[in-house]
Amino acid sequence: MLMLEKTFSFSNKMRISVDHEKLGSFSQNHVKFYLKYSSFVFRALRKHSFQKFLHWMLKKEKIEEQTVRAVQVKVLPLRRKNGKGIAGKCDTARGRIRIYPKTIKFCQVFKKKFGRNTLLFYAGNRARAALIHELLHLKYAEDEKTVRELFQDYFFIFTQKHPAQSSMALCIYTLIFNAKFSGKKASPSGSNNPSIRLELNETCLRATGVSK
Repeated sequence: MLMLEKTFSFSNKMRISVDHEKLGSFSQNHVKFYLKYSSFVFRALRKHSFQKFLHWMLKKEKIEEQTVRAVQVKVLPLRRKNGKGIAGKCDTARGRIRIYPKTIKFCQVFKKKFGRNTLLFYAGNRARAALIHELLHLKYAEDEKTVRELFQDYFFIFTQKHPAQSSMALCIYTLIFNAKFSGKKASPSGSNNPSIRLELNETCLRATGVSK
């Protein structure tokens, strides 16, 4: 008997969104790059395993799925006034979350240093991390401290469900949020291997020097 995968209603609220008035500020090649980036991120966020995890997290936090009215995967990057890139934003009043890409310059340098596959892994997990973070803001609003603490826990749980990639995912977390996991948490599978841990740590240190 054919078993159909459960489709979570949350995934149906996701859309790729572009601010057409800003397209004129980018070259045609840059626009093509960002369209491919947003399409990849869109697929990563809609992946069944991640949607299942989000469904569980929202239920655990008692955040009603209808509270989330829209998740926009933005095509073009956005920077703060200080020049730093923004991974995500949450409009708690409207229940609207926006996920932003890294700049093409960052991706080019990152790809040259670490390869295409690592860049794709980074882009997908950066978007997942941003969405988890912004979803928690729907409940905790301006309480950034609580959001970051819970985000750390939930992202750790998500990576533990994928042990083959957990060490790299935690490294990606470090790159994005400059987080330090406390000793009370169990080490992810594979991270006890000194050669793997050294390689990941060196990657993290080198990658933090990549231009944003």
